[in-house]
Amino acid sequence: MSHVHILGIGGTFMAGLAVLAREAGYRVTGQDGPLYPPMSDVLASAGVEVHTGYDRLVHADDADQVIIGNALSRGNAAVEAVLDRGLDYDSGPAWLARHILRGRWVIAVAGTHGKTTTASLVAWLLEAAGLEPGFLIGGVPENFATPARLGRSPFFVVEADEYDTAFFDKRSKFVHFRPRTLVLNNLEFDHADIFADLAAIKRQFHHLLRTVPGTGGIVVNADDAALADVLAAGCWSGTIRFGQGDDCDFPLHAAADGWQLGDWHWQAPLPGRHNAMNTAAALLAARHAGLSMADGIAALAGFRGVRRRLQRRGEAAGVEVLDDFAHHPTAIAATLEALATDTRPGRLIAVLEPRSNTMRQGVHQHRLGDALEAADQAFVLAAPDLDWDVGAALAPLGARGHWRADLQALIDAILAAVQPGDRVVVMSNGGFGGIHERLLAGLASSASTCAGSGR
Repeated sequence: MSHVHILGIGGTFMAGLAVLAREAGYRVTGQDGPLYPPMSDVLASAGVEVHTGYDRLVHADDADQVIIGNALSRGNAAVEAVLDRGLDYDSGPAWLARHILRGRWVIAVAGTHGKTTTASLVAWLLEAAGLEPGFLIGGVPENFATPARLGRSPFFVVEADEYDTAFFDKRSKFVHFRPRTLVLNNLEFDHADIFADLAAIKRQFHHLLRTVPGTGGIVVNADDAALADVLAAGCWSGTIRFGQGDDCDFPLHAAADGWQLGDWHWQAPLPGRHNAMNTAAALLAARHAGLSMADGIAALAGFRGVRRRLQRRGEAAGVEVLDDFAHHPTAIAATLEALATDTRPGRLIAVLEPRSNTMRQGVHQHRLGDALEAADQAFVLAAPDLDWDVGAALAPLGARGHWRADLQALIDAILAAVQPGDRVVVMSNGGFGGIHERLLAGLASSASTCAGSGR
């Protein structure tokens, strides 16, 4: 049995890779920093042995190959040990391409926003049609309860991230995947820690287009000007253009009870215009792979969403707590605008942790107030190591904007402000210090105290 050892195994991509390797018959071990759900649960369920910490290299001497995640760089003790010992190593995307994707019909979903939801939708549409696709998704689709599997058909759905591949390969991950069907959802400036500007990201997307065969298909959001620039730089494959503008093959419009895409109508499985765009992209990608549009639309009703994408975490004292992965101003605004269209009584409370590298650097600080505009109240964790003024960024919200430098102080402020009927949506791309459970516990405690006092 071949043995692979994965450094950085707790990341969404690398944890999924570990699941695929296990299913393919490899012995898999790994190490990372402290892990948290859902990926810690995924690895435990797969029976993967994980060592916490990089102080030394563990299990690697008897491994046939070490796979190194892109979060690790030179100077990391485990990385240095791999190099010093002359061990065979590779990147996660390159290993996936060589050992899993070869000979498969790859359906890759790329773009700044909506990759996880769209990829999960595509996988579900194919699954509902009995096609049993393989997939590797940067989240846990509720229809599958695992982020990755080999599948039994030629089709393999992959969430195609533009982040760099590894410390020794600075190309975007997605150039390794060689898709036959490619989805381009949208394109904005992000990942300011590795990209100088939007032009640098466009260049990587252009490189991705160069890998799609002439007989392949590119499902593209025709409303997106940055994607238009990418296509204009060179495209050798057929395009399938969708959007809400006039310049598209499949126009998308809101209908009285759902959405209309060309001649096809569906009732939305997920709220908001951004999710309608995700759904349209998924339907067209599945159609390019051979699934009829009628069968795709029929399967939408069975889609159960993705963990950490507007996931309901619980309710206490009449207050509902939701979890969402939004961590870019555009995604934050889309999430809140979708929730704000709900006519149920009660207020919408937004809670945000600026945790991504781009947000932490303050690249989008001038957009933060507008992004939170749809919320009735907004609470932001202004961690002391942020080098930008969160209060100034929230100034457009006036008295609706609140920030605290300490997590417990932020939780206390939220608990003091919420009322029965409110919805609290927590937005972060990390664990946020277990804030969901702490809020629910605080709400339950306050309700118990009030009941005990007879109020």
